[in-house]
Amino acid sequence: MTRKVISLVLCLLFLASCLTGCQKSGTSAVPGKDLTKVTLNEVAHSIFYAPMYVAIEEGYFAEEGINLDLVTGFGADKTMTAVLTDEADIGFMGSESTIYTYIGGTQDYVINFAQLTQRAGNFLVSRQPIDNFSWDMLTGKKVLGGRAGGMPEMVFEYILKKNNIDPKADLNIDQSIDFGSTAAAFSGGQGDFTIEFEPHATSLEAKGDGYVVASLGKDSGYVPYTAFSAKKSYIDANPEILQSFTNALQKGMDYVNSHKPEEIAKAIAPQFEETDLDTITAIVTRYYDQDTWKDNLIFEEDSFTLLQNILDEAGELSERVPYDTLVNTQFAMEAAK
Repeated sequence: MTRKVISLVLCLLFLASCLTGCQKSGTSAVPGKDLTKVTLNEVAHSIFYAPMYVAIEEGYFAEEGINLDLVTGFGADKTMTAVLTDEADIGFMGSESTIYTYIGGTQDYVINFAQLTQRAGNFLVSRQPIDNFSWDMLTGKKVLGGRAGGMPEMVFEYILKKNNIDPKADLNIDQSIDFGSTAAAFSGGQGDFTIEFEPHATSLEAKGDGYVVASLGKDSGYVPYTAFSAKKSYIDANPEILQSFTNALQKGMDYVNSHKPEEIAKAIAPQFEETDLDTITAIVTRYYDQDTWKDNLIFEEDSFTLLQNILDEAGELSERVPYDTLVNTQFAMEAAK
């Protein structure tokens, strides 16, 4: 074999090895170990969940040996259905859904193993700017709210009650509009106020159709708003996968707690290609400033008790569920070490 041929062969082998090393979907950070596919169904695709998207974009799931398939459910009821029917391995939603299905008699019930957000992520939007807003300004007004029994609506009603306002008698809460469609309805002239997640709140402001006057996250206090959960059978059968998954999330959580909003926005920008970077940065800053994200993923008992208190006050809880039954902290505690 001539020197030219040998050189060509060596070059081709080197190039092949480089290309193989660049592949993210089929190989993990551990040599010789293939990635394990995990399907995650998220309740919505929102900048509110920035630590999870950081974990995706920074390659933390791949580092932990996971090939993550992210699917958006567009509602906690749909996400829970995906988990119960094995369309998804893991669900990301409000933990109230796990309580409902357990009380409903589901045998292979769904357990929460990692809490992501510790404040509500929605905002009250008014038709006119209000410099010194107070919740009693909603008296007699029509507000576009959320689905009965869902966390957005229950947290809203929880705030109203904290301010001595009767959600049923003192104002008109319209719960007839589908999740994600309230901003369009508000732009179309429905309601005096609307409860909106991002990016809808900022979008309404950008169009001049509305103005953020209050943060439900700030006024409700610390609430276990969203968590990751899986069926008991999946957790029992796949503890290593759950630990790797939680480790990746913790890396994402560490990132948002050690970087500025501008850096977080750049990291997650590929997840929101339809939104310009300035808008992403503004939204991340809004969530960052209100202490939205925990520094660990441990779903603590006090938080679970508060969640059940909110459900109880909303008339959605027929019985109390033991914390140890629906919360598993072993993976989050190990990831936090």
